[in-house]
Amino acid sequence: MTQASSRIVPPADPGYAPSAEDLAALDAWFQRYDAYAAAGDVEGTASLALFPLNTVTDNSAGEGSAQQLGREEYLKVMGGALGAPGDLEMNSTRTPYLLTPSLAVVFTEAEFTIDGQIQQVRYADVLVKTGGEWRFQTMIQGGWGDQAG
Repeated sequence: MTQASSRIVPPADPGYAPSAEDLAALDAWFQRYDAYAAAGDVEGTASLALFPLNTVTDNSAGEGSAQQLGREEYLKVMGGALGAPGDLEMNSTRTPYLLTPSLAVVFTEAEFTIDGQIQQVRYADVLVKTGGEWRFQTMIQGGWGDQAG
C-alpha cells in the first residue's frame, strides 16, 4: 500500500526577495485601484486588469467556483458592487508575496464602512507585471457565489 503525507510549513528560503522599489510599485498600484473603487469608477478598475480575469469564490452553501470574465462581463458584475458607493470608507492592510519580479500574490485584510455599516473582509489577488505595469489577473474572495451575474 502506498502512503503519502503532506504538511504545510513556511519556506526556509523565501525565494525572490522584493526590493523596496518592488513594494512601492505594488503600493502605488493598490492606491490607484482603491481610489477608483472608492469613487465607484468601474472603468478605472478595469483599466488595471489583465483580461480575461479569473474570479474565485464560494456561495453560502460552501460550494466553491471559478470563472473567467471578459472586460464587458467584469464591468457588468463590478458595476453592481462599485456603482453606487454612498458614504464609503476603506481601510486595508496588504501582505504581498512576490514570487518573481513580475508575479505577486497579495493578501488583504480590509474593513469597509458603507453608510455607517462596517464589513470586514479578507481576500487575495494575483497580480502580473506586463509591459512594465502591474495588472490584477485573479480575484479570490469568499461569499460572491450567491450574487447574480
